[in-house]
Amino acid sequence: MNKFSRLGLIFPLVFSGLHAAAAAPPTIAVFDFALIDTSPAPPSEAERARLAALGGDLRARLARSGRYQVVDSAPARAALAKLPDIMNCNGCELSLARQLGASEAAYGWVQKVSDLILNINVVIEDADSGRKLAAGSVDIRGNTDESWRRGLDYLLEERILSTP
Repeated sequence: MNKFSRLGLIFPLVFSGLHAAAAAPPTIAVFDFALIDTSPAPPSEAERARLAALGGDLRARLARSGRYQVVDSAPARAALAKLPDIMNCNGCELSLARQLGASEAAYGWVQKVSDLILNINVVIEDADSGRKLAAGSVDIRGNTDESWRRGLDYLLEERILSTP
């Protein structure tokens, strides 16, 4: 067997290994949504339930997209409960994501101005550098299960998952 024949055997093995490594989606820790309520009324139980649903929906949609492998973020809940909120924890989401074995961190918040005016925000960051990989915000009208769900759908389809 000459040296060119051996190369013919080696190259497919090398390139197939590179292709498999490149095809693996990044791991992502998705943290629960926070509520910034600047409205006159205190948060309702329905809003708290919607926040929990948004977090679950975000996890499911990112996993279904095939672009991410979502890791279980439940082990970080105790640490997060001691913090004011994930947006103002001075980068704690990055170290928590790394501790969970994720290369990326995702978090979001809903800002409630009134029962009519709200917005949903999502940020995805590189867990090592803190660099924003994707971010978006969408205004919604109405404080219902449907408006929150449709707002997240739009945000993911048009802002978060539409980026390469």
